[in-house]
Amino acid sequence: MKKNDVVLGGGILAIALVMFLVMHLTRNEAGNQIQITVDGVVYGTYSLEKNQVIEVKEDDFYNRIRIQDGAAYMEEANCPDGYCEEQGKINGRTQTIVCLPHKLVVEVLDADGLENDSASEQLPDTISK
Repeated sequence: MKKNDVVLGGGILAIALVMFLVMHLTRNEAGNQIQITVDGVVYGTYSLEKNQVIEVKEDDFYNRIRIQDGAAYMEEANCPDGYCEEQGKINGRTQTIVCLPHKLVVEVLDADGLENDSASEQLPDTISK
């Protein structure tokens, strides 16, 4: 190995370490709401500060998301693999829960000045199958 090889390897390791630290530090920043989308269409936005259960029903699929103690998790789903139920609790700004068979995504957002989460709890008319 030559000196340039060692410098190149060290540079790559340093960049990887910096990227890991940035991802790790931003992951721990808690959001204050979640947004649920179904097939790319926003289903609703909900505060993480209010303990509640959101049931998403469309045709044959069913998902139940629970918000409790500032974190959200998939409590129940009737998808064949059940992987979304195993993804655990989320409350960090970069965390998501995905149910691929139902095309459902739950993501944590950080929106300052969340005014009224009940206004967006209605299922939009644009979701259809």
